[in-house]
Amino acid sequence: MIRVLLVDDQTLLREGLKSLLALKASIQVVAEADNGQTALEMLKQHSIDVVLLDIRMPILDGIGVLKSMQAQQLRQPVLVLTTFDDSEQVLECIRYGAKGYALKDINLERLVSAIETLAKGGSALAPAITERILNKPTKTTDTSLATPDKLSKSELRVLNLIAVGYSNSEIAEALYKSEGTIRNQVSFILRKLDVRDRTRAALKAIDLGLI
Repeated sequence: MIRVLLVDDQTLLREGLKSLLALKASIQVVAEADNGQTALEMLKQHSIDVVLLDIRMPILDGIGVLKSMQAQQLRQPVLVLTTFDDSEQVLECIRYGAKGYALKDINLERLVSAIETLAKGGSALAPAITERILNKPTKTTDTSLATPDKLSKSELRVLNLIAVGYSNSEIAEALYKSEGTIRNQVSFILRKLDVRDRTRAALKAIDLGLI
């Protein structure tokens, strides 16, 4: 049985996820919290295998929870619950120890798979990207010289979404563009960064401080 702590300030979302997870006998939501401070208390009061953590919450947000967990040496794996608007915060969460992310409208099978992966010590993000983010302590503030062909603001936004694992269709939905337009932008990004694929683009962007 995988014991889950569900942390989100939206009651309806918590109830929805709890109802979904109740359909799986292998997973049990044993505690809930509507803010980060309460989440930290729940981690000390209950035996938790996986934490589902919202980023934007009152009192203490998701990044604050992750920082506190590190400081208190609380080692439960954290799956960040995110929307399309949270890509930069997701990367910050990974830097502070989150093991992956899941969109809040994720289907049951993908959510269960992510939870099971974390419970077994794995990650719900491309391992190479996770490692590179964790090993990069700071972010450069001057990106004007980062690449010979400077990326536009729109391309940087797409690059952020690539780095947290979004597909072309998901990026298109997030940015209200057609999938064909996103495919073209991805091609331009790969060309400007002089890389062959999306993972290498994300890794190079992290190294250059673009994301």
